[in-house]
Amino acid sequence: MTTDTAHRVNGVSQADGPGTWAVLLPAGRYDAERLVHHDTLELTGLGEVALPRFGDQVAVLADEPPRLVAVGRVAGPAAARPEDPDDPQSDRAPDTLVVAYTRRAFDEPVPVDALILGGPVTALDPVTFRELVDLLGPAPQRRNWLVSLDLPIEADSPAEAVRLFWAYVQELGPRELPAFVSPSGDELAMQAFVLGAQANQDPEEDD
Repeated sequence: MTTDTAHRVNGVSQADGPGTWAVLLPAGRYDAERLVHHDTLELTGLGEVALPRFGDQVAVLADEPPRLVAVGRVAGPAAARPEDPDDPQSDRAPDTLVVAYTRRAFDEPVPVDALILGGPVTALDPVTFRELVDLLGPAPQRRNWLVSLDLPIEADSPAEAVRLFWAYVQELGPRELPAFVSPSGDELAMQAFVLGAQANQDPEEDD
């Protein structure tokens, strides 16, 4: 699987319809995208490269090894919002590349060892892009899940306990606190997740 940049001049497609691109996540960003759900992906510091235009289609890749983790469309410039140290998308710059996700595969990334990239942003020919999308297969059926977070908290009152609860959640976040999830109506299938992946919470099973 290769890329073809000949169909573009100065980053503009010579064919009708939206352009097609591959975008490589910066180091460490893959784990961050798995931890917190975002409707969009914002990337900065891409350097002096041709960038996708509004409406272009984008394949989002993680590196080492190369994996397809999402697809989306360029959604336009990002708006400023307060910085959040736990959210890699909170500190937005005016030249941010914004991609609205249309399909995610962060939990089951697809290997794409044959794809050759030319940097953090690479123009793809439409056939190669379609081959990447087809690798994802049909979208899984959505269902209802019950997600809970239980913390034993010592406090003077119920209201104080709630305030301490949210303080702990903001301080520790998904990197340290286990969240418990089960299919709606099947609580016996509950599993614990930490860092976006299933985690064993039974110390006896570690022995």
